[in-house]
Amino acid sequence: MARFSRSDFTLDSFRRQLANVDALPQLCVLGLVSGLITGALMVVFRLLLSAGALLYMPEGNPEAFESLAPWGRAALPFMAVGLIGTLLYRQKAAARKLGVGHVIERLTYHQGRFPLRNWLNQWWVGVVAVLGGLSAGREGPAIHLGAAASSGLGQRMRLPNNSLRVLVACGTAAGISASFNTPIAGVIFAMEVVMMEYTMMSFMPVILASMMGALVAQVVYGNEPAFHIPDVALGSLMNLPWVVMTGLVIGLLAGGFIHLSRLQHFQQWPLWGRLGVVAFITGVAAFWFPEVQGIGYDSVAAALNNQLAVQVLLALIAVKLVVTALTVAGGVPIGIIGPVLVIGAATGALSGLLGGWVWGAKAADPGIYAMLGMAAMMGAVLQAPLAALMALLELTHTPGIMLPGMLAVVVACLTSRQLTGCEGFFISSVRYGLHPLQQPLMQALSRVSVPAVMERHLVRTSRMITPDQARRLLENNPIWLVIERSTSDKPVLGLKAAALARWMIEHDESSSDNASNEGLIDLLEIPGERLEMAPIALQATLSEAFLTLQNDALDALYVVHGNRPKQRRISGIITRGAIERYYHYSDPRDNDSSHKEPQPKE
Repeated sequence: MARFSRSDFTLDSFRRQLANVDALPQLCVLGLVSGLITGALMVVFRLLLSAGALLYMPEGNPEAFESLAPWGRAALPFMAVGLIGTLLYRQKAAARKLGVGHVIERLTYHQGRFPLRNWLNQWWVGVVAVLGGLSAGREGPAIHLGAAASSGLGQRMRLPNNSLRVLVACGTAAGISASFNTPIAGVIFAMEVVMMEYTMMSFMPVILASMMGALVAQVVYGNEPAFHIPDVALGSLMNLPWVVMTGLVIGLLAGGFIHLSRLQHFQQWPLWGRLGVVAFITGVAAFWFPEVQGIGYDSVAAALNNQLAVQVLLALIAVKLVVTALTVAGGVPIGIIGPVLVIGAATGALSGLLGGWVWGAKAADPGIYAMLGMAAMMGAVLQAPLAALMALLELTHTPGIMLPGMLAVVVACLTSRQLTGCEGFFISSVRYGLHPLQQPLMQALSRVSVPAVMERHLVRTSRMITPDQARRLLENNPIWLVIERSTSDKPVLGLKAAALARWMIEHDESSSDNASNEGLIDLLEIPGERLEMAPIALQATLSEAFLTLQNDALDALYVVHGNRPKQRRISGIITRGAIERYYHYSDPRDNDSSHKEPQPKE
């Protein structure tokens, strides 16, 4: 029976275990904590929306724009844009990055570390955008707040960067789960859109985080589905060609939405010109069609129950699409998932009405097409078909819709990608589709931190040592000698301890007396290969180490541990060969015994 000591339960031991690729129990614990934190944050965010709505919305409903006077609701976007422009755009450009795109960028290029200022900005910008009548959703803020808070937990505990990546995915999943009450869709969204990978080490912690986020939200808001829909079915298979046509139209709309939101000419306008246009078009649209304002979940519910007039459906398709896309292009950081669902539901409902006119009694209920439209539009805009299908299932609680849902989502995704040339919305917003985590090698190396493969048997020494000092250095059988230089501008060097031991043996054998042993040994002069090394943090992943070695043309790095410069110590050495041995495949059957180290295939 295994025995455990107190050292097995220390924070340092926890960090060391997380550095490995098989730290599943530790990651699951972090997933539970992340889900609890994110779920609580989502409850607070929704309470802030409700509290703000009490100031001027009828019955404190954040989506009751239809009940406001036309001039009042038309004035709200001007106030919201003015507030965001004054308070947000007076800050540095880096502090203005918010939402899902910011989460993917920090995960991709900054190892999942988030600035505190952006996180604080996301709170008030998310509330102002929704309550100010802009066409904005609450999912973008939810994902940013949850991912950054979860990552912040890992940073406070100084966990390795590979675990920060999982924490970001946990916060993302829990944010979606708590916002929609869709735990499965939260998991798939985190893995398909943010992490862009499916691994057991990531899946289980993310599942636990999503579950915990949903539980926290259900404790406060109950377990009701997001939308109540009638009991309807597709009926005749003759509807399937019309489903294909609906998916084709939605794919074209999704491509148009992405292209319009990336409108280069508009993005080059002066700031206040762009913000003025956003406020003007939103205000004018709101005067005539208040349904385009806010998140629009009330409009989705009405579309699912055939309660919207044709002119309102057209406004939700055309006007809300243009308003939302130009708001993004204008630089206002809003969540787009909610508006995308509204546009898709309206398109599907209108398609269903047209289908009833064409097919007559054999046509399915327009509410069915509204459901399909939601999933198709979400899948096409995000290029995340599985997340869209899971959202469809959990939002509607209608398993029978999955078969036509698959067809609609695939057709819409293919149309958006192939006919309009659009990548996913968030991939397009991060370096125009150049996403390093889509590279399999970088994905694999990002799952492990340097402590998992670094060589820990080393000693630090100066360049000039006496023979007695050399013998003392070799007493504990180190693998590496880290030669520290006299000035900081000279690189730290790594020398195999075996080279010094060999020199000592040869020197002792060739010496007839001990007089020559009294001189100093120059470690830069004895035979042996010396590697120039650069520092890397203990929390870094193998992908960071790999890129550092590649960019600086080095063969080794020394791993530093500690926050203060004067208190930093060298914990190990990681070589290019150690990284290559990690990602090269080795068949264990090729080994003579299970005790041998696996050898890489050449």
